[in-house]
Amino acid sequence: MCREQAASTPEKLQVLLDMAICFHEPLLRKSRVWDTEEASQRLVETQWTAITTSNASFMWKEGPAALQSGADKSKRPAAKLEVRSEESWNHADVVRYEEADSTPRKPAVNAHERDGVPQICRVCGDKATGYHFNVMTCEGCKGFFRRAMKRNTRLRCPFRKGTCEITQKTRRQCQACRLRKCLESGMKKEMIMSDAAVEQRRALIRRKKRERIGTQPPGAKGLTEEQQMMIRELMDAQKKTFDTTFSHFKNFRLPEMLSGGHEFPESLQSPSGEKAAKWRQIRKDLYPVKFSLQLRGEDGSIWNYKPPAESSGKEIFSLLPHMADMSTYMFKGIINFAKVISHFRDLPIEDQISLLKGATFELCQLRFNTVFNAETGTWECGRLSYCLEDPAGSFQQLLLEPLLKFHYMLKKLQLHKEEYVLMQAISLFSPDRPGVVQRRVVDQLQERFAITLKVYIECNRPQPAHRFLFLKIMAILTELRSINAYHTQRLLSIQDIHPFATPLMRELFNISDG
Repeated sequence: MCREQAASTPEKLQVLLDMAICFHEPLLRKSRVWDTEEASQRLVETQWTAITTSNASFMWKEGPAALQSGADKSKRPAAKLEVRSEESWNHADVVRYEEADSTPRKPAVNAHERDGVPQICRVCGDKATGYHFNVMTCEGCKGFFRRAMKRNTRLRCPFRKGTCEITQKTRRQCQACRLRKCLESGMKKEMIMSDAAVEQRRALIRRKKRERIGTQPPGAKGLTEEQQMMIRELMDAQKKTFDTTFSHFKNFRLPEMLSGGHEFPESLQSPSGEKAAKWRQIRKDLYPVKFSLQLRGEDGSIWNYKPPAESSGKEIFSLLPHMADMSTYMFKGIINFAKVISHFRDLPIEDQISLLKGATFELCQLRFNTVFNAETGTWECGRLSYCLEDPAGSFQQLLLEPLLKFHYMLKKLQLHKEEYVLMQAISLFSPDRPGVVQRRVVDQLQERFAITLKVYIECNRPQPAHRFLFLKIMAILTELRSINAYHTQRLLSIQDIHPFATPLMRELFNISDG
Protein backbone atom coordinates (compact mmCIF):
# COMPACT_ATOMS: atom_id res chain seq x y z
CA MET A 1 0.00 0.00 0.00
CA CYS A 2 2.93 2.33 0.66
CA ARG A 3 4.16 1.87 -2.87
CA GLU A 4 0.64 2.41 -4.05
CA GLN A 5 0.55 5.80 -2.32
CA ALA A 6 3.98 6.69 -3.63
CA ALA A 7 2.76 6.72 -7.16
CA SER A 8 0.96 9.95 -7.94
CA THR A 9 -2.32 10.08 -9.76
CA PRO A 10 -0.88 11.65 -12.94
CA GLU A 11 1.78 8.96 -13.11
CA LYS A 12 -0.84 6.25 -12.70
CA LEU A 13 -2.94 7.80 -15.39
CA GLN A 14 -0.14 8.04 -17.91
CA VAL A 15 1.31 4.57 -17.26
CA LEU A 16 -2.06 2.87 -17.56
CA LEU A 17 -3.02 4.85 -20.65
CA ASP A 18 0.19 3.66 -22.28
CA MET A 19 -0.62 0.08 -21.31
CA ALA A 20 -4.19 0.40 -22.58
CA ILE A 21 -3.02 1.74 -25.91
CA CYS A 22 -0.42 -1.01 -26.32
CA PHE A 23 -2.42 -3.99 -25.16
CA HIS A 24 -6.11 -3.08 -25.43
CA GLU A 25 -6.31 -0.70 -28.35
CA PRO A 26 -8.37 -2.89 -30.73
CA LEU A 27 -10.75 -3.91 -27.97
CA LEU A 28 -11.15 -0.34 -26.73
CA ARG A 29 -11.93 0.98 -30.19
CA LYS A 30 -14.52 -1.75 -30.70
CA SER A 31 -16.12 -1.03 -27.31
CA ARG A 32 -16.52 2.65 -28.30
CA VAL A 33 -16.36 3.83 -24.64
CA TRP A 34 -12.81 5.14 -24.33
CA ASP A 35 -13.41 8.52 -25.89
CA THR A 36 -14.64 10.26 -22.74
CA GLU A 37 -12.48 11.50 -19.93
CA GLU A 38 -14.79 9.92 -17.38
CA ALA A 39 -14.49 6.55 -19.07
CA SER A 40 -10.70 6.90 -19.17
CA GLN A 41 -10.63 7.60 -15.45
CA ARG A 42 -12.78 4.52 -14.78
CA LEU A 43 -10.36 2.48 -16.88
CA VAL A 44 -7.40 3.83 -14.92
CA GLU A 45 -8.90 2.97 -11.56
CA THR A 46 -9.96 -0.50 -12.71
CA GLN A 47 -6.62 -1.36 -14.24
CA TRP A 48 -4.66 0.08 -11.31
CA THR A 49 -6.64 -2.00 -8.83
CA ALA A 50 -6.14 -5.17 -10.84
CA ILE A 51 -2.42 -4.58 -11.16
CA THR A 52 -1.77 -3.73 -7.50
CA THR A 53 -3.78 -6.71 -6.21
CA SER A 54 -3.21 -9.67 -8.49
CA ASN A 55 -0.40 -8.63 -10.79
CA ALA A 56 1.56 -6.21 -8.65
CA SER A 57 4.85 -7.85 -9.55
CA PHE A 58 4.31 -6.86 -13.19
CA MET A 59 4.64 -3.16 -12.37
CA TRP A 60 7.02 -3.29 -9.45
CA LYS A 61 9.31 -6.18 -10.25
CA GLU A 62 11.90 -3.72 -11.55
CA GLY A 63 11.50 -1.38 -8.58
CA PRO A 64 11.97 2.38 -9.17
CA ALA A 65 13.21 1.76 -12.70
CA ALA A 66 9.75 0.82 -13.82
CA LEU A 67 8.30 4.04 -12.46
CA GLN A 68 11.11 6.02 -14.00
CA SER A 69 10.31 4.38 -17.39
CA GLY A 70 6.70 5.39 -16.94
CA ALA A 71 7.75 8.92 -16.09
CA ASP A 72 9.84 9.11 -19.26
CA LYS A 73 6.90 8.06 -21.33
CA SER A 74 4.82 10.79 -19.74
CA LYS A 75 6.98 13.39 -21.45
CA ARG A 76 5.52 12.57 -24.89
CA PRO A 77 2.35 14.42 -25.93
CA ALA A 78 -0.75 12.83 -24.51
CA ALA A 79 -3.48 11.74 -26.89
CA LYS A 80 -6.29 14.26 -27.02
CA LEU A 81 -9.56 12.40 -26.83
CA GLU A 82 -12.64 13.83 -28.48
CA VAL A 83 -15.91 13.59 -26.60
CA ARG A 84 -18.50 12.08 -28.92
CA SER A 85 -21.88 10.62 -28.16
CA GLU A 86 -22.41 6.92 -28.79
CA GLU A 87 -25.07 7.66 -31.40
CA SER A 88 -22.56 9.56 -33.55
CA TRP A 89 -20.44 6.47 -34.13
CA ASN A 90 -20.75 4.61 -37.42
CA HIS A 91 -19.18 1.58 -39.05
CA ALA A 92 -16.33 3.67 -40.38
CA ASP A 93 -15.04 4.22 -36.83
CA VAL A 94 -14.70 0.52 -36.14
CA VAL A 95 -11.63 -1.29 -37.29
CA ARG A 96 -12.69 -3.86 -39.90
CA TYR A 97 -10.11 -6.59 -40.01
CA GLU A 98 -11.63 -8.18 -43.05
CA GLU A 99 -11.34 -5.07 -45.24
CA ALA A 100 -7.60 -5.26 -45.62
CA ASP A 101 -5.80 -8.30 -44.40
CA SER A 102 -2.34 -7.65 -43.04
CA THR A 103 -0.97 -10.87 -44.52
CA PRO A 104 0.75 -10.45 -47.89
CA ARG A 105 -1.43 -11.36 -50.86
CA LYS A 106 -0.20 -13.31 -53.81
CA PRO A 107 0.05 -10.91 -56.76
CA ALA A 108 -1.98 -11.60 -59.85
CA VAL A 109 -0.38 -13.27 -62.82
CA ASN A 110 -0.52 -10.08 -64.86
CA ALA A 111 0.94 -7.87 -62.12
CA HIS A 112 3.03 -5.02 -63.53
CA GLU A 113 6.74 -5.63 -63.21
CA ARG A 114 9.65 -3.44 -64.06
CA ASP A 115 12.96 -5.07 -64.92
CA GLY A 116 11.70 -8.32 -63.45
CA VAL A 117 11.09 -6.75 -60.01
CA PRO A 118 7.49 -6.87 -58.70
CA GLN A 119 5.94 -3.46 -58.14
CA ILE A 120 4.86 -2.48 -54.63
CA CYS A 121 1.71 -0.75 -53.45
CA ARG A 122 2.23 3.00 -53.11
CA VAL A 123 -0.08 3.09 -50.13
CA CYS A 124 1.04 0.27 -47.84
CA GLY A 125 4.08 -1.27 -49.53
CA ASP A 126 2.48 -4.67 -50.19
CA LYS A 127 2.91 -6.38 -53.56
CA ALA A 128 0.89 -4.52 -56.17
CA THR A 129 -1.38 -6.23 -58.66
CA GLY A 130 -1.72 -3.37 -61.12
CA TYR A 131 -3.02 0.15 -61.53
CA HIS A 132 -6.23 0.73 -59.61
CA PHE A 133 -7.95 4.11 -59.72
CA ASN A 134 -4.84 5.69 -61.29
CA VAL A 135 -2.30 4.31 -58.78
CA MET A 136 -0.24 1.12 -58.54
CA THR A 137 -1.76 -0.59 -55.50
CA CYS A 138 -2.48 -3.96 -53.96
CA GLU A 139 -5.89 -5.62 -53.95
CA GLY A 140 -6.44 -4.70 -50.30
CA CYS A 141 -5.95 -0.97 -50.77
CA LYS A 142 -7.98 -1.02 -53.98
CA GLY A 143 -10.95 -2.54 -52.16
CA PHE A 144 -10.51 -0.27 -49.13
CA PHE A 145 -10.50 2.87 -51.30
CA ARG A 146 -13.59 1.81 -53.23
CA ARG A 147 -15.56 0.99 -50.08
CA ALA A 148 -14.49 4.15 -48.26
CA MET A 149 -15.51 6.35 -51.17
CA LYS A 150 -18.85 4.62 -51.64
CA ARG A 151 -19.72 4.90 -47.92
CA ASN A 152 -19.01 8.64 -48.12
CA THR A 153 -18.46 8.91 -44.34
CA ARG A 154 -16.04 11.17 -42.50
CA LEU A 155 -13.15 9.18 -41.07
CA ARG A 156 -11.15 10.50 -38.10
CA CYS A 157 -7.80 9.44 -36.78
CA PRO A 158 -8.31 7.77 -33.36
CA PHE A 159 -4.90 9.07 -32.26
CA ARG A 160 -5.74 12.63 -33.44
CA LYS A 161 -2.37 12.96 -35.08
CA GLY A 162 -3.33 12.52 -38.71
CA THR A 163 0.18 11.34 -39.53
CA CYS A 164 0.01 7.59 -38.82
CA GLU A 165 2.52 5.53 -40.76
CA ILE A 166 0.72 3.21 -43.15
CA THR A 167 2.51 -0.08 -43.81
CA GLN A 168 1.47 -3.59 -44.66
CA LYS A 169 1.19 -4.39 -40.94
CA THR A 170 -0.38 -1.13 -39.69
CA ARG A 171 -2.74 -0.34 -42.56
CA ARG A 172 -5.79 -1.60 -40.69
CA GLN A 173 -5.17 0.40 -37.52
CA CYS A 174 -6.17 3.83 -38.84
CA GLN A 175 -8.62 4.11 -41.70
CA ALA A 176 -8.45 7.90 -41.82
CA CYS A 177 -4.70 8.01 -42.39
CA ARG A 178 -4.89 5.15 -44.84
CA LEU A 179 -7.50 7.00 -46.89
CA ARG A 180 -5.42 10.17 -46.69
CA LYS A 181 -2.43 8.33 -48.10
CA CYS A 182 -4.57 6.82 -50.87
CA LEU A 183 -5.59 10.32 -51.95
CA GLU A 184 -2.05 11.69 -51.62
CA SER A 185 -0.78 8.84 -53.79
CA GLY A 186 -3.12 9.97 -56.57
CA MET A 187 -6.11 7.63 -56.32
CA LYS A 188 -9.17 9.29 -57.88
CA LYS A 189 -12.72 8.95 -56.66
CA GLU A 190 -14.19 9.75 -60.07
CA MET A 191 -12.64 6.58 -61.51
CA ILE A 192 -14.83 4.37 -59.31
CA MET A 193 -17.72 2.92 -61.28
CA SER A 194 -21.18 3.40 -59.85
CA ASP A 195 -23.38 0.41 -59.01
CA ALA A 196 -25.52 1.15 -62.06
CA ALA A 197 -22.44 1.27 -64.31
CA VAL A 198 -21.16 -2.01 -62.90
CA GLU A 199 -24.50 -3.71 -63.52
CA GLN A 200 -24.64 -2.26 -67.03
CA ARG A 201 -21.19 -3.59 -67.78
CA ARG A 202 -22.07 -7.06 -66.49
CA ALA A 203 -25.23 -7.07 -68.60
CA LEU A 204 -23.18 -6.17 -71.67
CA ILE A 205 -20.78 -9.06 -71.00
CA ARG A 206 -23.68 -11.49 -70.61
CA ARG A 207 -25.30 -10.24 -73.82
CA LYS A 208 -22.10 -10.63 -75.83
CA LYS A 209 -21.67 -14.12 -74.45
CA ARG A 210 -25.20 -15.08 -75.52
CA GLU A 211 -24.62 -13.61 -78.98
CA ARG A 212 -21.38 -15.53 -79.32
CA ILE A 213 -23.08 -18.80 -78.39
CA GLY A 214 -26.10 -18.03 -80.56
CA THR A 215 -24.02 -17.72 -83.71
CA GLN A 216 -22.92 -21.35 -83.40
CA PRO A 217 -25.12 -24.31 -84.35
CA PRO A 218 -26.12 -26.65 -81.48
CA GLY A 219 -23.18 -28.78 -80.46
CA ALA A 220 -20.75 -27.00 -82.78
CA LYS A 221 -18.60 -25.72 -79.95
CA GLY A 222 -17.55 -29.25 -79.00
CA LEU A 223 -18.16 -31.51 -81.99
CA THR A 224 -15.43 -31.69 -84.57
CA GLU A 225 -16.18 -31.36 -88.27
CA GLU A 226 -15.71 -35.10 -88.69
CA GLN A 227 -18.15 -35.87 -85.87
CA GLN A 228 -20.76 -33.50 -87.26
CA MET A 229 -20.40 -35.18 -90.66
CA MET A 230 -20.89 -38.61 -89.06
CA ILE A 231 -24.11 -37.45 -87.40
CA ARG A 232 -25.39 -35.91 -90.64
CA GLU A 233 -24.72 -39.13 -92.52
CA LEU A 234 -26.54 -41.21 -89.90
CA MET A 235 -29.51 -38.84 -89.82
CA ASP A 236 -29.71 -38.94 -93.63
CA ALA A 237 -29.61 -42.75 -93.59
CA GLN A 238 -32.34 -42.87 -90.95
CA LYS A 239 -34.56 -40.51 -92.90
CA LYS A 240 -34.18 -42.52 -96.10
CA THR A 241 -34.81 -45.94 -94.59
CA PHE A 242 -37.29 -45.45 -91.71
CA ASP A 243 -40.75 -43.99 -92.21
CA THR A 244 -42.44 -43.52 -88.84
CA THR A 245 -45.84 -43.45 -90.56
CA PHE A 246 -45.29 -46.99 -91.93
CA SER A 247 -46.96 -45.88 -95.15
CA HIS A 248 -45.01 -48.50 -97.16
CA PHE A 249 -46.00 -51.40 -94.93
CA LYS A 250 -48.67 -53.07 -97.05
CA ASN A 251 -49.87 -56.54 -98.03
CA PHE A 252 -49.34 -57.93 -94.54
CA ARG A 253 -51.24 -60.77 -92.92
CA LEU A 254 -53.64 -59.98 -90.08
CA PRO A 255 -54.11 -62.16 -86.99
CA GLU A 256 -56.82 -64.78 -87.35
CA MET A 257 -59.97 -64.16 -85.34
CA LEU A 258 -60.11 -66.83 -82.68
CA SER A 259 -63.82 -66.63 -82.07
CA GLY A 260 -64.43 -68.99 -84.97
CA GLY A 261 -63.02 -71.93 -83.11
CA HIS A 262 -59.48 -71.77 -84.38
CA GLU A 263 -57.57 -74.80 -83.23
CA PHE A 264 -53.96 -75.49 -82.38
CA PRO A 265 -51.54 -76.26 -85.20
CA GLU A 266 -51.54 -79.88 -86.17
CA SER A 267 -48.02 -80.27 -84.84
CA LEU A 268 -49.28 -79.39 -81.35
CA GLN A 269 -52.48 -81.44 -81.27
CA SER A 270 -50.72 -84.14 -79.28
CA PRO A 271 -47.13 -82.98 -78.67
CA SER A 272 -44.71 -85.35 -77.05
CA GLY A 273 -41.14 -85.40 -75.91
CA GLU A 274 -38.97 -82.41 -76.80
CA LYS A 275 -41.74 -80.46 -78.56
CA ALA A 276 -44.01 -80.71 -75.56
CA ALA A 277 -41.27 -79.33 -73.28
CA LYS A 278 -40.59 -76.43 -75.67
CA TRP A 279 -44.29 -75.62 -75.89
CA ARG A 280 -44.65 -75.48 -72.11
CA GLN A 281 -41.65 -73.15 -71.90
CA ILE A 282 -43.02 -70.84 -74.62
CA ARG A 283 -46.39 -70.57 -72.89
CA LYS A 284 -44.66 -69.83 -69.60
CA ASP A 285 -42.49 -67.08 -71.14
CA LEU A 286 -45.27 -65.38 -73.07
CA TYR A 287 -48.11 -65.86 -70.59
CA PRO A 288 -48.01 -62.33 -69.07
CA VAL A 289 -47.70 -60.63 -72.49
CA LYS A 290 -50.84 -59.94 -74.51
CA PHE A 291 -51.26 -57.50 -77.38
CA SER A 292 -54.30 -55.96 -78.94
CA LEU A 293 -54.08 -54.68 -82.51
CA GLN A 294 -55.97 -51.83 -84.11
CA LEU A 295 -55.93 -51.09 -87.84
CA ARG A 296 -57.34 -47.86 -89.20
CA GLY A 297 -58.39 -48.14 -92.81
CA GLU A 298 -57.97 -45.46 -95.45
CA ASP A 299 -61.75 -45.10 -95.59
CA GLY A 300 -61.93 -44.42 -91.85
CA SER A 301 -62.95 -47.91 -90.84
CA ILE A 302 -61.35 -49.51 -87.78
CA TRP A 303 -60.47 -53.17 -87.37
CA ASN A 304 -59.73 -54.41 -83.83
CA TYR A 305 -58.11 -57.59 -82.62
CA LYS A 306 -58.05 -58.51 -78.95
CA PRO A 307 -56.69 -61.73 -77.45
CA PRO A 308 -59.13 -64.00 -75.63
CA ALA A 309 -59.67 -63.50 -71.94
CA GLU A 310 -58.60 -67.07 -71.15
CA SER A 311 -55.11 -67.67 -72.46
CA SER A 312 -54.64 -71.17 -73.85
CA GLY A 313 -51.75 -70.45 -76.21
CA LYS A 314 -53.83 -70.10 -79.38
CA GLU A 315 -53.21 -66.33 -79.64
CA ILE A 316 -49.46 -66.92 -79.96
CA PHE A 317 -49.84 -68.70 -83.28
CA SER A 318 -52.54 -66.33 -84.43
CA LEU A 319 -50.13 -63.39 -84.21
CA LEU A 320 -47.06 -65.12 -85.70
CA PRO A 321 -47.76 -64.48 -89.42
CA HIS A 322 -48.46 -60.79 -88.83
CA MET A 323 -45.39 -60.34 -86.60
CA ALA A 324 -43.23 -62.09 -89.21
CA ASP A 325 -44.40 -59.62 -91.87
CA MET A 326 -43.76 -56.62 -89.62
CA SER A 327 -40.31 -57.91 -88.63
CA THR A 328 -39.35 -58.51 -92.26
CA TYR A 329 -40.42 -54.98 -93.18
CA MET A 330 -38.28 -53.53 -90.35
CA PHE A 331 -35.29 -55.75 -91.19
CA LYS A 332 -35.26 -54.55 -94.80
CA GLY A 333 -35.13 -50.93 -93.61
CA ILE A 334 -32.24 -51.70 -91.27
CA ILE A 335 -30.23 -53.39 -94.04
CA ASN A 336 -30.73 -50.35 -96.26
CA PHE A 337 -29.75 -48.09 -93.33
CA ALA A 338 -26.42 -49.87 -92.99
CA LYS A 339 -25.72 -49.68 -96.72
CA VAL A 340 -26.04 -45.88 -96.67
CA ILE A 341 -23.26 -45.56 -94.07
CA SER A 342 -19.92 -45.11 -95.84
CA HIS A 343 -17.91 -46.79 -93.07
CA PHE A 344 -20.11 -49.87 -93.37
CA ARG A 345 -19.71 -50.05 -97.16
CA ASP A 346 -15.92 -49.93 -96.77
CA LEU A 347 -15.91 -53.21 -94.82
CA PRO A 348 -15.56 -56.60 -96.56
CA ILE A 349 -18.88 -58.16 -97.58
CA GLU A 350 -18.34 -61.01 -95.12
CA ASP A 351 -18.07 -58.58 -92.20
CA GLN A 352 -21.11 -56.66 -93.43
CA ILE A 353 -23.21 -59.83 -93.34
CA SER A 354 -21.88 -60.81 -89.91
CA LEU A 355 -22.61 -57.39 -88.43
CA LEU A 356 -26.14 -57.32 -89.84
CA LYS A 357 -26.96 -60.82 -88.61
CA GLY A 358 -25.86 -59.90 -85.12
CA ALA A 359 -27.37 -56.41 -84.85
CA THR A 360 -30.63 -56.50 -86.84
CA PHE A 361 -32.84 -57.38 -83.88
CA GLU A 362 -31.22 -54.68 -81.70
CA LEU A 363 -31.60 -51.95 -84.32
CA CYS A 364 -35.19 -53.05 -84.85
CA GLN A 365 -35.99 -52.52 -81.16
CA LEU A 366 -34.24 -49.12 -81.11
CA ARG A 367 -36.42 -48.01 -84.03
CA PHE A 368 -39.56 -49.41 -82.44
CA ASN A 369 -38.79 -47.40 -79.31
CA THR A 370 -39.06 -44.13 -81.26
CA VAL A 371 -42.77 -44.86 -81.88
CA PHE A 372 -43.47 -46.24 -78.41
CA ASN A 373 -45.86 -44.32 -76.15
CA ALA A 374 -44.92 -45.18 -72.57
CA GLU A 375 -48.03 -43.55 -71.11
CA THR A 376 -50.46 -45.80 -73.00
CA GLY A 377 -48.16 -48.78 -73.59
CA THR A 378 -48.75 -48.51 -77.33
CA TRP A 379 -46.51 -48.75 -80.38
CA GLU A 380 -48.03 -46.27 -82.82
CA CYS A 381 -46.95 -47.52 -86.27
CA GLY A 382 -48.92 -45.31 -88.61
CA ARG A 383 -52.35 -46.88 -89.23
CA LEU A 384 -51.39 -49.77 -86.98
CA SER A 385 -51.36 -49.62 -83.19
CA TYR A 386 -50.06 -52.38 -80.95
CA CYS A 387 -51.25 -52.00 -77.37
CA LEU A 388 -50.19 -53.94 -74.30
CA GLU A 389 -53.03 -55.57 -72.43
CA ASP A 390 -52.69 -55.24 -68.65
CA PRO A 391 -52.90 -58.79 -67.25
CA ALA A 392 -55.41 -58.93 -64.37
CA GLY A 393 -54.73 -55.26 -63.59
CA SER A 394 -51.11 -55.91 -62.69
CA PHE A 395 -48.95 -53.74 -64.91
CA GLN A 396 -45.85 -54.58 -62.87
CA GLN A 397 -46.10 -58.14 -64.12
CA LEU A 398 -45.51 -56.89 -67.66
CA LEU A 399 -42.20 -55.38 -66.62
CA LEU A 400 -40.95 -58.84 -65.78
CA GLU A 401 -40.59 -59.26 -69.53
CA PRO A 402 -37.05 -57.92 -70.28
CA LEU A 403 -37.95 -56.50 -73.69
CA LEU A 404 -40.88 -54.48 -72.34
CA LYS A 405 -38.75 -53.22 -69.47
CA PHE A 406 -36.14 -52.14 -72.01
CA HIS A 407 -38.65 -50.03 -73.95
CA TYR A 408 -39.91 -48.26 -70.82
CA MET A 409 -36.40 -47.55 -69.53
CA LEU A 410 -35.15 -46.21 -72.87
CA LYS A 411 -38.23 -44.06 -73.47
CA LYS A 412 -37.82 -42.51 -70.03
CA LEU A 413 -34.49 -40.97 -71.14
CA GLN A 414 -36.30 -38.83 -73.74
CA LEU A 415 -33.49 -39.07 -76.29
CA HIS A 416 -32.93 -36.88 -79.31
CA LYS A 417 -33.10 -38.30 -82.83
CA GLU A 418 -29.32 -37.86 -83.11
CA GLU A 419 -28.80 -39.95 -79.99
CA TYR A 420 -31.03 -42.73 -81.35
CA VAL A 421 -29.09 -43.01 -84.63
CA LEU A 422 -25.76 -42.96 -82.78
CA MET A 423 -27.02 -45.80 -80.60
CA GLN A 424 -27.89 -47.73 -83.77
CA ALA A 425 -24.38 -47.15 -85.14
CA ILE A 426 -22.74 -48.27 -81.88
CA SER A 427 -24.85 -51.42 -81.89
CA LEU A 428 -24.19 -52.11 -85.57
CA PHE A 429 -20.40 -51.78 -85.34
CA SER A 430 -19.85 -54.37 -82.61
CA PRO A 431 -16.53 -56.15 -83.14
CA ASP A 432 -17.48 -59.23 -81.11
CA ARG A 433 -20.21 -60.43 -83.49
CA PRO A 434 -19.67 -64.02 -84.69
CA GLY A 435 -17.86 -64.19 -88.01
CA VAL A 436 -16.31 -60.69 -88.00
CA VAL A 437 -12.79 -60.76 -89.46
CA GLN A 438 -11.59 -57.14 -89.22
CA ARG A 439 -12.36 -56.80 -85.54
CA ARG A 440 -9.83 -54.04 -84.93
CA VAL A 441 -11.29 -51.82 -87.65
CA VAL A 442 -14.84 -52.38 -86.43
CA ASP A 443 -13.77 -51.72 -82.84
CA GLN A 444 -12.21 -48.39 -83.84
CA LEU A 445 -15.38 -47.39 -85.69
CA GLN A 446 -17.53 -48.25 -82.69
CA GLU A 447 -15.28 -46.20 -80.43
CA ARG A 448 -15.53 -43.18 -82.74
CA PHE A 449 -19.34 -43.36 -82.72
CA ALA A 450 -19.36 -43.74 -78.93
CA ILE A 451 -17.10 -40.71 -78.46
CA THR A 452 -19.31 -38.72 -80.83
CA LEU A 453 -22.36 -39.62 -78.74
CA LYS A 454 -20.59 -38.58 -75.54
CA VAL A 455 -19.52 -35.21 -76.97
CA TYR A 456 -22.99 -34.61 -78.41
CA ILE A 457 -24.56 -35.14 -74.98
CA GLU A 458 -22.05 -32.83 -73.31
CA CYS A 459 -22.73 -30.07 -75.84
CA ASN A 460 -26.51 -30.35 -76.15
CA ARG A 461 -27.66 -31.51 -72.73
CA PRO A 462 -27.64 -29.22 -69.67
CA GLN A 463 -25.15 -30.27 -67.05
CA PRO A 464 -25.06 -31.65 -64.41
CA ALA A 465 -28.64 -32.91 -64.85
CA HIS A 466 -27.58 -35.22 -67.71
CA ARG A 467 -24.03 -36.00 -66.59
CA PHE A 468 -24.86 -39.73 -66.38
CA LEU A 469 -26.89 -39.96 -69.60
CA PHE A 470 -24.06 -41.42 -71.67
CA LEU A 471 -23.41 -44.12 -69.06
CA LYS A 472 -27.13 -44.95 -68.93
CA ILE A 473 -27.28 -45.30 -72.72
CA MET A 474 -24.27 -47.64 -72.77
CA ALA A 475 -25.80 -49.72 -69.98
CA ILE A 476 -29.05 -50.03 -71.93
CA LEU A 477 -27.14 -51.12 -75.04
CA THR A 478 -25.42 -53.80 -72.98
CA GLU A 479 -28.80 -54.99 -71.70
CA LEU A 480 -30.10 -55.05 -75.26
CA ARG A 481 -27.33 -57.46 -76.23
CA SER A 482 -28.57 -59.90 -73.58
CA ILE A 483 -32.18 -59.47 -74.73
CA ASN A 484 -31.06 -60.15 -78.30
CA ALA A 485 -29.53 -63.50 -77.37
CA TYR A 486 -32.55 -64.47 -75.27
CA HIS A 487 -35.14 -63.64 -77.94
CA THR A 488 -33.15 -65.35 -80.66
CA GLN A 489 -33.34 -68.57 -78.69
CA ARG A 490 -37.06 -68.04 -78.12
CA LEU A 491 -37.68 -67.46 -81.85
CA LEU A 492 -35.76 -70.60 -82.76
CA SER A 493 -37.80 -72.60 -80.26
CA ILE A 494 -41.09 -71.42 -81.78
CA GLN A 495 -39.74 -72.05 -85.28
CA ASP A 496 -38.91 -75.64 -84.34
CA ILE A 497 -42.45 -76.52 -83.30
CA HIS A 498 -44.33 -74.23 -85.70
CA PRO A 499 -42.39 -72.79 -88.69
CA PHE A 500 -43.43 -69.22 -89.42
CA ALA A 501 -40.24 -67.32 -90.37
CA THR A 502 -39.96 -65.54 -93.73
CA PRO A 503 -36.96 -66.21 -96.04
CA LEU A 504 -35.19 -63.04 -94.85
CA MET A 505 -35.69 -64.03 -91.23
CA ARG A 506 -34.31 -67.50 -91.91
CA GLU A 507 -31.24 -65.91 -93.52
CA LEU A 508 -30.60 -63.50 -90.68
CA PHE A 509 -31.13 -66.02 -87.88
CA ASN A 510 -29.38 -68.93 -89.66
CA ILE A 511 -32.54 -71.06 -89.77
CA SER A 512 -32.14 -74.07 -92.03
CA ASP A 513 -35.00 -75.33 -94.14
CA GLY A 514 -34.80 -78.71 -92.47
